[in-house]
Amino acid sequence: MAVNLTRNAIAAINGGDVNSKPLVQVLDIKLIGSSQERYRLLLSDSISTQHAMIATQLNDRVKTGQVRKGSVVQLIDYICSTVQNRQIIVVLNMETIIPECQIIGDVQMLAGADSSAVKALPSNGSGGSTKVVNNANVSAQATNNKVQSFRPTVQPSYQPPPNYKHHGPIMKNEAPARIIPIAALNPYQGRWAIKARVTSKSEIRRYNNARGDGKVFSFDLLDSDGGEIRVTCFNALVDRFYDAIVVGKVYMISKGSLKPAQKNFNHLKNEWEILLESTSTVDLCADEDVSIPKQQFTFRSISEIENAENNSILDVIGIVTSVNPSIPILRKNGMETQRRIINMKDMSGRSTELTLWGDFCNREGQELQELFDSGMFPVLAVKAAKVNDFTGKSVGTISSTQLFINLDIPEGQSLRVWFEQGGKNVAAQSISRDVMPVGAKNEIRKTVSQIKNEGLGRADKPDWVTVKATISFIKADTFCYTACPLMIGDRQCNKKVTKSGNNTWVCDRCNQEFEECDYRYLLQAQIQDHTGLTWVTAFQESGEEILGCSAKELYMLKNEEQDDDRFAETIRNRLFHQYLFRLKIKEETYGEEQRVKITVVKADRVDYLAEGRHLLHMLLKRH
Repeated sequence: MAVNLTRNAIAAINGGDVNSKPLVQVLDIKLIGSSQERYRLLLSDSISTQHAMIATQLNDRVKTGQVRKGSVVQLIDYICSTVQNRQIIVVLNMETIIPECQIIGDVQMLAGADSSAVKALPSNGSGGSTKVVNNANVSAQATNNKVQSFRPTVQPSYQPPPNYKHHGPIMKNEAPARIIPIAALNPYQGRWAIKARVTSKSEIRRYNNARGDGKVFSFDLLDSDGGEIRVTCFNALVDRFYDAIVVGKVYMISKGSLKPAQKNFNHLKNEWEILLESTSTVDLCADEDVSIPKQQFTFRSISEIENAENNSILDVIGIVTSVNPSIPILRKNGMETQRRIINMKDMSGRSTELTLWGDFCNREGQELQELFDSGMFPVLAVKAAKVNDFTGKSVGTISSTQLFINLDIPEGQSLRVWFEQGGKNVAAQSISRDVMPVGAKNEIRKTVSQIKNEGLGRADKPDWVTVKATISFIKADTFCYTACPLMIGDRQCNKKVTKSGNNTWVCDRCNQEFEECDYRYLLQAQIQDHTGLTWVTAFQESGEEILGCSAKELYMLKNEEQDDDRFAETIRNRLFHQYLFRLKIKEETYGEEQRVKITVVKADRVDYLAEGRHLLHMLLKRH
């Protein structure tokens, strides 16, 4: 079956056409590049040929056979660039019209092209030979009247861009670069320009390596098509551009180089980053462009964070339900920083901890504190939060995180309406502790004797149960330990530290000394019900729930103030109270001995009204 290709399309593309969406035929496909797979095509318009590179997102078209030798395709998005002094077509998007077809027309090859590609294809059935000559505009062989015509959706005759009409000859590279979408950027474009809004800007970071000292900063861009990309500046370009870049402003940027994105530090959905150079231009657009959004979110519900991978980067929005004070933390490098923990919940019925680090604590964190103290429950949108699975799942800030308080967006409005129409009183289960998994197991009630009699905790996975019991004894001599306050990445070390001879604390794991340590609960207690008693261990949060104060306060009371009476009274006041204990039960190995360890995940004082309803429900189920 014969097809009409778009005659002289290649000449038009070389002349600057980007709109005609021509039909062309693939004569050859070659895989090139070692570090990254890229495909080079030889395209024909039935008169002349030229090489083309396809964007990496189109590689699957070749791998799956949608595009192969002989295919007729329609070029949707494309541009002509100069690579190593040769013109090449960069194909950003295309559609396959006919998967396989005979050679169409009297094809002329580029000088130096591989003619074996054409010879390998079947003849066009007309008995004519295929010529291989230098590029020239030569008429194709005439075809009969029964030729089937596949026309492109848009195919106007090529006209030179309006800027160049009647201007006479133009010197090479004198024409301004064409504005293209961020998604169309690739390293094979010779000249380009993008128009985008700055959505985020980093601080200047200084570094030292084998090449000497240096400094760097970066900023993120968003265009009207939703494309995002990171731009990085080093050394002299930091001085040139740092003050000129303002978050929220729109800029025209051109003449930068593209390099693969460093995904360890770059969360944007783009395989490339822009590296600005001495010839780069960054021009502020005086007129506000309303087609470019202020910010772009891809929100995940808090319940989805439960299944998110550790260290993954995501966007989340929720109602702030508590704001803790900002406290100083000593990092592993000896530098002090601030940490503030915020709790937030959403309509998924889950809540999570958000840990603010550094300047976030005293900037947005302080604003949230003031709003919360005034009786408000602000809506907080978090762009680029990092997932942590240290105990349960939580999120934290990183250098590229952005916090938006009471942002006027549809998601925020929906959350506010839900909260004010009853969501405020809906109990939310925290995913930020070592909590019981979602599902029916949350409601499994057991007695103390059943833990042993049913062999709980001896399977591959831990058992999660709820026990109503009374605290009958608390070990007062080893209720807490001195812990390392240094940060390892975005986690606190928490390893046991010892005091050295010069009154400083030493962490063997971090190999660091510091003047102040942290104090964390390691509470061992005996709980009992009408069926028996057992030992349990409560760590930091559950220890605070049981004793009603921090481990540091209790430590100071016993060891610094040496007020044994108040210390003993604090412990005694917590005995013989009923709690609903959420327990994690798991067999662990100590030396060569297997022991079942029971850990308190949460301890709630018994709500007798709710407990009465539960008992009534159990009675009704039995009858």
